Parts: sequence; C-alpha cells; structure tokens
Amino acid sequence: MDAPGVRPALWSSELQVAFETHLAAQRGLSEHTVRAYLGDLEHLLAYAADRGVTTLDGVDLSVLRGWLAVMAAVPLSRATLARRGAAARTFFAWAQRTGRVAADPALRLASARATVSLPTVLGVAPAARLLDVARTRADDGDPVHLRDWAALELLYATGARVGELVAVDVDDVDLDQRLLRVMGKGAKERLVPFGVPAATAVTRWLADGRPLLATGTSGPALLLGRRGRRADARQIRAASHEVAALAEVDDVAPHGLRHSAATHLLDGGSDLRSVQEVLGHATLATTQRYTHVSAERLRRSFEQAHPRA
Repeated sequence: MDAPGVRPALWSSELQVAFETHLAAQRGLSEHTVRAYLGDLEHLLAYAADRGVTTLDGVDLSVLRGWLAVMAAVPLSRATLARRGAAARTFFAWAQRTGRVAADPALRLASARATVSLPTVLGVAPAARLLDVARTRADDGDPVHLRDWAALELLYATGARVGELVAVDVDDVDLDQRLLRVMGKGAKERLVPFGVPAATAVTRWLADGRPLLATGTSGPALLLGRRGRRADARQIRAASHEVAALAEVDDVAPHGLRHSAATHLLDGGSDLRSVQEVLGHATLATTQRYTHVSAERLRRSFEQAHPRA
C-alpha cells in the first residue's frame, strides 16, 4: 500500500530529526531499524492526515487500529505488521515523554506477533564443506577471495551478524587470544572467541590480502572491498551465496551461518546462557528458539534412522 501525502504539521522535519536522534543515539537501534521506523511513522501520519487529523494529539487509538487494519487487509506480512505496531508504540511513548502529545494513544494498541519460523541451518558437514571451498578458492591469491574466506570463517566461528562483522576494525581482532570484539545492538560490546581455522584465515588475509587492497583512506577496517574502502554487508552476502553454490550446499546467507553456529554450539553441549552471550541476544527467549531447531533436527534424524520411528 502506497503512503498518501504527508502534511508537514504532522511530520515536520524537526519531529523527524528528533525522533531519529532518539532511536539512534538513545535507543541504540541499527541504521536499518531506524530507517524502517521512520518510514512506518511517515506512513502512519500520512494515513492520519488523510482522515482529517491535523495534530499529533488527534491521533487516537481508533486511528492506530484503523491504520493496522488497513495494512492487514492488503495483506502485509505479520512481521511487517508487528514492526509497524512497535514503531507506533515507540514513537508515542517518546512523544508523550517529550511533551509532544498529552497522552499516549498506543498504550492499548495490540498488533500481530511476528511469525516465528525455524532458522535455516547447514549441517556440520555442509558447513565444513563451505569453508573448505572458501579456503581452496583463496589459494588463487586473489585478495577478495582471501577476505571472503576470513569473513565466512569468522561468521561461522563467532555467530556474529554480518553488519557487526563489517564494522570490525583490525584492532578488534586478538589473534593471540583468538578473540573478536564486536559492537552489537544497543551499542553493547562483547568479546567472542574463535578457533584455529578462523585465526588461520584472518592471518592470511592480514598478511597477503589486506595490504593489496588498502589505500591511504582505508582506515582501520578489518575487511576491505576492491577499492580499499570498508567492505559492506552486501559484498559479504554475495560471497556467501557464491561460495555456497561452489560448494554445492544449501544456499546460505551470512545470517544462516549465524544460525548454524548457534545450533551447532547447542548440539555440541553448550548451555543457553553461553550461546546467548556469544550471539549478543538481549534476552534468553531469543536464544531459546535454537533449542527448537536442535530438537527438530534430532526428530528428523530419529525418524530416518530408528527402525521403530
């Protein structure tokens, strides 16, 4: 559904900038989430304006419910509806605290819960094959292939988000202790261990790959693109898909390697709290979904192998 025209009285530049600053600086939300929330609020206030609302105080619970109902009829996904409801609640709670509205109309706003689906994971053997192919491909000496090998090894070893990994600087890697310093959501820093294979890949990249791409403007970024600038998430995603195809395993994005790392840690006996710390989850409930993945994998294995399944 396209957003109708937005009236400046509802979505002024000052309001947008102030809310954006709140989301990024005070809430510590990612750039992607901030952009999504701003788009959601623009859409909501355009909907309200088209219904004759001329001030923020005029946006009441019926307007919010009508907005979500219209989108549900499109239909939009449950995940999108859930995010838009969250954006509205976040905005009006902030607007009330800062005196922009007298009351928060979203206090009683209910929205769809996002559908929780089991993450796609590679088995241990396919994950190993993927990384073996990345290593073999890097033997051609192409610095980008060396970077891709290091990136994929670190993604699988640490369970880091791809956005977290591309933000890592050279000094964030401790090869002696085999620790990676990652800045997660909410500007929360965590140290994540990694193994010998990842250390080997990073060492090769730093010695034989990065110096060939680095320029005077590269700065401290660990991973670089061909032009010497900090690599972005799209480049690493493309590498993941390309290497997966070469390895003839299920197509996997960097987030799939994160899911795989979490599942394999639990399968190997790690406790939930430890996996929560590695992944940087704010709550244990988020980590618990991986126990369902492990249980589902166990069930499939049982049905395939047990004579009385």
